[in-house]
Amino acid sequence: MTHKTENRTFGKRRQQHIIILASGDKIRHMTVRPWMAALAFSFLGVMAIGYLAATSYLVLRDNLIGATMARQARMQHDYEDRIAALRAQVDRVTSRQLLDQQVVEDKVEKLLEQQVALSSRHGKLGSLLDRAEDSGIVAKETPVIAPAKPLQKASLSGDGHRAIDSLLGTDTTAEATPDNVTLAYVPLRETVADRADRVFSKVTLSLKTIEQEQLDRIQRLTVGATETASAIETILDRNGITVEPTDLKPETDALGGPYLEPQMPLRFETSLDDLDSALSRLDTVRDTARKLPFANPAPGKEITSRFGNRVDPFLGKLAMHAGIDFRASTGGEIQSAGAGVVTAAGSAGGYGNMVEIDHGHGISTRYGHMSRVLVSVGDTVAVGDTIGLAGSTGRSTGPHLHYEVRRNGDAVDPMRFLNAGLKLSGLLN
Repeated sequence: MTHKTENRTFGKRRQQHIIILASGDKIRHMTVRPWMAALAFSFLGVMAIGYLAATSYLVLRDNLIGATMARQARMQHDYEDRIAALRAQVDRVTSRQLLDQQVVEDKVEKLLEQQVALSSRHGKLGSLLDRAEDSGIVAKETPVIAPAKPLQKASLSGDGHRAIDSLLGTDTTAEATPDNVTLAYVPLRETVADRADRVFSKVTLSLKTIEQEQLDRIQRLTVGATETASAIETILDRNGITVEPTDLKPETDALGGPYLEPQMPLRFETSLDDLDSALSRLDTVRDTARKLPFANPAPGKEITSRFGNRVDPFLGKLAMHAGIDFRASTGGEIQSAGAGVVTAAGSAGGYGNMVEIDHGHGISTRYGHMSRVLVSVGDTVAVGDTIGLAGSTGRSTGPHLHYEVRRNGDAVDPMRFLNAGLKLSGLLN
């Protein structure tokens, strides 16, 4: 080994450890530094700790496996207890449902019969409600009663338990307690038959309430249709128009059949018949009123001469004016005051170019002094159709429309029909 001379100023330096390796003529040396020694001791320490940990695991492995197997055995026993409790619960529920099934099915059958009857009534009522709505009788805020969804029979097969629970409202989970959590035991609720009695009573009461609401609504509709029809009939009657009854069968209808004792009509059926009759009556009087000349043949035009005696513009003496005159410029459109059939269209003496329309019930209208006629004899016109253009043909002093209303050939005051049309406008729409 060689020793180096150390610096005398700071003292003698610590000698390093050197390892010399000799092999034949070759000599090698390696200086062992402190960090190398620390690294070697650390490695040895890690190896020792790993050895000790492995040895401990091998020693304690049997204990860990035993504890795990014991815990699994306890869990298995708990699950077996739960399964046994659930089976007992299912057996009890099934036995009760077997006893109560017939009772439930009988009550469901009764509900089905009531529902079928209610749905049938709704079908009959639906068409009448549509007619009433078309007639403007139904109030917008009144809800339409829709048929309920079909009920299903209770069954113990498949999803039978859920079907019964859904029907009876028993699909609620029992409250968990320490006792029933451990054994998965759910206490029995009240019997299906008991709950069925209560629930079916509520459903029956609800169906009766719906039926009563339907009857009340039918009654309101019947009263409304009757009052509207009466109001229209009153206006028509004041103008000398009688509406023919619609409940009489034509004499040509053949009737017959064996005699049977009469059946007392049901309250609901009677109400439907009353509503149907009221709507039929309303439709009849409205159809009659819509055909008659209650509209204005020259909307927005000023009336220049009214019905009755006046000074004749040509002779200067008193004369009868059989209609009313509307101010109109040449070429202005003239509309039909009602629906009907054209019976005259062309030149007619003092009327000039004139159109006459038959509206039925003995009522006809005439439109004179036209510059041009736009319809022909035999044409069918509706209310508001343009039948010609205003002018000053015939016995006239200037362009205007001469308008007449005749009943059975006799002239009547057109203002009566125009005033009646104003009253009917809210009843016909």
